[in-house]
Amino acid sequence: MAMSKILVADDDRAIRTVLTQALGRLGHEVRTTGTAATLWNWISDGDGDLVITDVIMPDANGLDLVPRIRKFRPDLRVIVMSAQNTLLTAVKATERGAFEYLPKPFDLRDLVNTVERALTAPSTPDPSHAAAADEEELPLIGRSPAMQEIYRVLARLMVTDLTVLITGESGTGKELVARALHDFGKRRDGPFVALNMAAIPRELIESELFGHEKGAFTGATQRYTGRFGQADGGTLFLDEIGDMPIEAQTRLLRVLQDGEYTTVGGRTPIRASVRIVAATHRDLRQLVRQGLFREDLYYRLNVVPLRIPPLRERAEDIPALVRHFFGRAQGEGLPAKTVDTAALERLMHHRWPGNVRELENLVRRLGALYAEDVIGIDIIEAELVETNNAPPPPQAGQSEALGDAVERHLREYFSAHGDSLPAAGLYGRVLREVERPLITLALSATRGNQLKAASLLGVNRNTLRKKIRELDIEVVRGLK
Repeated sequence: MAMSKILVADDDRAIRTVLTQALGRLGHEVRTTGTAATLWNWISDGDGDLVITDVIMPDANGLDLVPRIRKFRPDLRVIVMSAQNTLLTAVKATERGAFEYLPKPFDLRDLVNTVERALTAPSTPDPSHAAAADEEELPLIGRSPAMQEIYRVLARLMVTDLTVLITGESGTGKELVARALHDFGKRRDGPFVALNMAAIPRELIESELFGHEKGAFTGATQRYTGRFGQADGGTLFLDEIGDMPIEAQTRLLRVLQDGEYTTVGGRTPIRASVRIVAATHRDLRQLVRQGLFREDLYYRLNVVPLRIPPLRERAEDIPALVRHFFGRAQGEGLPAKTVDTAALERLMHHRWPGNVRELENLVRRLGALYAEDVIGIDIIEAELVETNNAPPPPQAGQSEALGDAVERHLREYFSAHGDSLPAAGLYGRVLREVERPLITLALSATRGNQLKAASLLGVNRNTLRKKIRELDIEVVRGLK
């Protein structure tokens, strides 16, 4: 790579020295300053092949310089650095035309690689800029290195229509990431439509996705515009995509390939301009190997993979998240609260199997149930005792007994109904009639302990509680 002149603006002398040495060793000429005014004078004089600028400087905001530079010298690339490591900073840097955003403290090898890309990449037109949001409106909280990488990827994706596959454990905030892609992107004026595959009966998924015509099937008393039609011009978020049945996968693949679809019972192709963002907590590659997910659809969805880290991998974000959730609770009418240093340290060492969702629920409980303005470690220990200690495994023979009972119930059900049960609605009907005895058996096997029963069933405790209420199941502690 030929020698280039690089202009560096940062009010930190140490950073200016480090960049001068690192870039100088690569053969570049480096010119540094601590003010935005001097940097602009150099640029207006036609000096420099690349700009590296901090955001906060004594006389100006480096972000405000970026559009001026892009307008005055469109071919001059700008790399923005900042210690204000939020999604908003990354988005603002990208929307104003920066080539790249780097959080401080930065990895020197990462910066050098970015400089090389900026000096060699072909020129591209200005991106379509997204509308900026206030700090308080940001959907994502955290300044850990893991979240910084998420912000950088999101900032690059805002100005594209690329299909994104978001992976991560339950409770990490996958839908928040999808909403950020929409709300800060060029489709922000269009609708954001979400569909959770795990929450829709399998036989209804195609109708929910693509809509249906009147009379297409029993119960279709009027025409229905599916989620694709509702999301036209915007973003369609397909949550828990790993639970989509194979038949619907085939139709979704055709839409991604051809850009058009037909309703259930319809014949006329319909075109829709929709950006697809999918999410799952499951390993889709494993599902492909098991024949449960189409390999070609996986590659269509996995254009840009984006993994959301679990909370235990970014524990340094917990203090900011706790403040944020306490602030949100206060805005909803709960009293102002905080946690002391020991309690905060305890929270940062918890494993958080439910991730950010679990932390938010805990903070809401603290705000609602305790009179103390400052929450101490004793309260935190008491609240975490259930989740801190994983439920003990079932006693010997307990799992087998439960499995045998479920199998026996299914056999009895199909023996009684298999010959006469219509194919339509089979899944939903079996689910309704099996679900209640299954939950009852689990509660019986765990003597009414809902946490253990949820673990035995492989569901979230809140989900189990909801089902107990819906199915009017009586729970008796210590039952046998």
